[in-house]
Amino acid sequence: MTQTPPSDSSDTADPTPSEVACFETGIKFGSLYHQFAGTPVSPASADSIARAMEDAIENQPHCESVTVAVDTDALQAELDESDADYTELTGRFLDVEIVVGYEAHTVTAQMAMEDGYPLMRVVDIASGEDRNTDHDR
Repeated sequence: MTQTPPSDSSDTADPTPSEVACFETGIKFGSLYHQFAGTPVSPASADSIARAMEDAIENQPHCESVTVAVDTDALQAELDESDADYTELTGRFLDVEIVVGYEAHTVTAQMAMEDGYPLMRVVDIASGEDRNTDHDR
């Protein structure tokens, strides 16, 4: 199979810095979710797993901060219905905020349950002097 080289069309624009920041944020969420989904978790291990998730994702380029909270009440409710001492980590147990900075742009995105689904979405894009640098490492 032969691949066609990219067109040299003048109507093709490079992504803007805020678009790059949004893309980078999506990469962080994909990595966080798919790297840790299925991890055995209990109320006793929830905090250490949350910190491991934060530390792992903060290693990635342009990541300024990651905050992960595990809903231990929901974990316990699931365990109350089971004979097991742990369950699998899924999005329904997580609240996550990721802040990515690229050039003069900051994207804040969150993941939380909405209508039974762990929805990931951009909640703020700031640029220039609007950029909150409290998250800079």
